[in-house]
Amino acid sequence: MEIQEQKKMEKITQKILQISGAEAVIKSLLAENVDLIYGYPGGAIMPIYDKLYLYSAQLKHILTRHEQGATHAAQGFSRVTGKTGVVFATSGPGATNLITGIADAQIDSTPMVCITGQVSSHLLGTDAFQETDIVSISTPITKWNYQITKAKEIPEILAKAFYIANSGRPGPVLIDITKDAQFEMLDFNYKKCTNIRSYTATPKIEESKIKAAAQLINNAKKPFVVMGQGVLLGEAEQELKAFIEKANIPTATTALGLSGLESNHNLYVGMVGMHGNYAPNIMTNECDVLIAIGMRFDDRVTGDLSRYAKQAKIIHFEIDPAEIDKNVKTDVAVLGNVKETLAVIMPFIAKKTHSEWNKKFKDLYKIEYETVIKNQLYPTKKGLTMGEVLENINKETKGEAIIVSDVGQHQMFACRYAKFNKTRSKVTSGGLGTMGFALPAAIGAKMGMPNREVIAIIGDGGYQMTIQELGTIFQTKVPVKIVVLNNSFLGMVRQWQELFFDKRYASTEMVNPNFIKIAEGYDIKARKVEQREDLQVAIKEMVASKESYFLEVIIEKEDNIFPMIPTGSSVSEIRLK
Repeated sequence: MEIQEQKKMEKITQKILQISGAEAVIKSLLAENVDLIYGYPGGAIMPIYDKLYLYSAQLKHILTRHEQGATHAAQGFSRVTGKTGVVFATSGPGATNLITGIADAQIDSTPMVCITGQVSSHLLGTDAFQETDIVSISTPITKWNYQITKAKEIPEILAKAFYIANSGRPGPVLIDITKDAQFEMLDFNYKKCTNIRSYTATPKIEESKIKAAAQLINNAKKPFVVMGQGVLLGEAEQELKAFIEKANIPTATTALGLSGLESNHNLYVGMVGMHGNYAPNIMTNECDVLIAIGMRFDDRVTGDLSRYAKQAKIIHFEIDPAEIDKNVKTDVAVLGNVKETLAVIMPFIAKKTHSEWNKKFKDLYKIEYETVIKNQLYPTKKGLTMGEVLENINKETKGEAIIVSDVGQHQMFACRYAKFNKTRSKVTSGGLGTMGFALPAAIGAKMGMPNREVIAIIGDGGYQMTIQELGTIFQTKVPVKIVVLNNSFLGMVRQWQELFFDKRYASTEMVNPNFIKIAEGYDIKARKVEQREDLQVAIKEMVASKESYFLEVIIEKEDNIFPMIPTGSSVSEIRLK
């Protein structure tokens, strides 16, 4: 009798421990401290959504209006918080609609876990309704992906997914789960992943490399630092500042490195790259030691590689061994998380002044200011410029806002002229250059940092690529501020057509709808500015608003972004006009 009772209790205990694969997904997310998901339901992921309904008090789901919008929102959330963004989508078109956002996250090193539903395992390979081989499709653009066909795999695979996504150099992971695995029962036991055999998240620091780098830096007469997003991802802002201040090294950023060093820091000399500042681009080919910290020598930064910093010794601080010598041959490669490597090298760094060298950057800035900046920020011509819009936003926000920009001319104006006093304040699509990124990314950024002002800077072209996400703002009431700089052109392409194609504006002129009416249709307060005297008042009203706000500014049609390094040119050949 006692044995029978014991067996009965064991069966009851087993039933209590057993849950469905769908519920295991939700419990796994909770174990990873996830509290926000972006997504769009559908048939193949419906069991997971059904269980999500039961946990709505712990897990908030944001219904975006398109799966691409979900990925960009998750990116915006991740970029400002450092947490892993989470996305749900169904099979077939739901999954394929994630591809642009996943590719964007991969090239910009953004941690994201995408969970897609899939047809039942017995239908795999049969061209079933809404079946797509999303694992094969996403393999080149994910850090890792995996298809789950058995419920018992869910806890371990999701633990690996979160570990891989946000360890070492971050990136997106996709987990595809068949519908039968979502219904199947399993004994749930979740253990966080902290190590995977054959996967080295962060390389071991080599002391010999640290000492070799320090010797080059200490002997340099004209050292120059270019920092990238690796500083922000590694949370190494304070270590970077201590390093450059000790040796008094002028420091520039890449577009994704913006806000890793305050805009008003005395050693900050601007942004490098195709539309970067004059001084750091010119001085790249005059420095004797170039110190790259958490950046990957993208082609938009280097210009013609055969003429990039050939006179300099190259030191590369980098977490990803695959980036070493990929584009630029290094003299010393210091592998590891830059937060750790910069701390380790500090005792070996000598105090320096480099006053004459730093002065050269300031002298070149004066040339750029008189030739370009003054005209872009304080124009005398009748039409409004993108630069003056950014300058007026700076005045109202005092450099405290998170600026999320789309892709195009306005993106480069935002990179050049927005001021940043806090880290993780600039969010944009860098490597992939995804038009339509900003609106959903701003939604995610605001949800990630609800106590900070979030302003999306968007062109009239990119805005219409994800304009449906106004519906997400309408439903969630997230107070995002949207500024559309409307020049009725695909501005960056038009600029190239003007400069290099004899003003043949082929398929770049936009006939736009009434943006104000569209915003009002989503119950978003809206205002249109065409005159300079109305600009500051409108921006003040927008920033003061406690709710979402749409501001359309009509911009001069041929408001070009300079300086500019033409494609195939050296950084030394940067054009001021």
